[in-house]
Amino acid sequence: MERRTPGIPRTADGKPNLTAPAPRTADGKPELTGLWQMISPDGAIGNVSLRKPGDLQPADIQPWAQDLVRQRAENFGVENPRYKCLPDGPNYSTGGGLKRILQTPAMIVILQEDLTYRQIHMDGRALETDPNPTWMGYSVGHWEGDTLVVESNGYNDRTWLLGGYPHTEALRMTERFRRTDFGHLEIAVTFDDPKAYNKPWTFRLSARLAADTEPMEAVCNERPDNGQQHWIGRTSDAQKTAVRVAPEVLAKYAGVYKGIYLRNPRTVEVTFSDGKLFVSVNGGPKQPIVPQSETNFSGTGLSYQFIRDDRGMATHVLEGHISGDYKFERQN
Repeated sequence: MERRTPGIPRTADGKPNLTAPAPRTADGKPELTGLWQMISPDGAIGNVSLRKPGDLQPADIQPWAQDLVRQRAENFGVENPRYKCLPDGPNYSTGGGLKRILQTPAMIVILQEDLTYRQIHMDGRALETDPNPTWMGYSVGHWEGDTLVVESNGYNDRTWLLGGYPHTEALRMTERFRRTDFGHLEIAVTFDDPKAYNKPWTFRLSARLAADTEPMEAVCNERPDNGQQHWIGRTSDAQKTAVRVAPEVLAKYAGVYKGIYLRNPRTVEVTFSDGKLFVSVNGGPKQPIVPQSETNFSGTGLSYQFIRDDRGMATHVLEGHISGDYKFERQN
């Protein structure tokens, strides 16, 4: 929704000046109030939380947690609480989309398009020592110079971290927010769960001020089944119906494709290696896709259909979602 944001610096042509100095509150603290678009480390703004899990290393994941990650991937992530219209929990901090921050001396509130919210207590209270587990946890914050430090605990174990990684009720999360100029935030989120991981790990992202726009509400539970009656099978099922496609054909599909998905720019990178195709969406992890015909592929919970020219070179790819097919144009 386009709307001119009042009270922000602008360039001579009337555009928001996102490189102007960061504003400050009356007591000299950085002012974080505003509408912010989350951005992944690679600059994409889609599903930020589908990226690689920061600096987490395989050796630091406890066996039960690694097994659960594999199981969730095999089932297309169908049990993701978000797909069931449940709150994000700690993944709220690493998810994409628009977030509105409202800052007061005693509390900071973060609002999201899906009508969920977080409360960060800034009145000097300590973190709860034995909190009642909830979906969104319990958060307290303080300033270290110009950096807002938020500590959270008290999460139930029903939510997922980014990439489908699990956590227990022992999870403690630390976030650091730094406003580098008027239009940009740097964010680091550290997860510390000794019952699931051998050491803390950190995911970094950023945010850009979303000037001259307003969020549109996203009411997930208006669709009780959320389309999941169509979300069946396993990733390994695609192998059972796979067909052989010549390597020289597959090689002509490799490339970078760009387009729009649900109002957000989306980049689909297709790579060819060891006789197979792999897909990475918005800089996320590479996932194999399995040929069901010479031009149709599956295996990631989505389908991919390549559109070719007379030479057999792919010019577009159709990415199939429950909501329909989205067309992306090849860039190289």
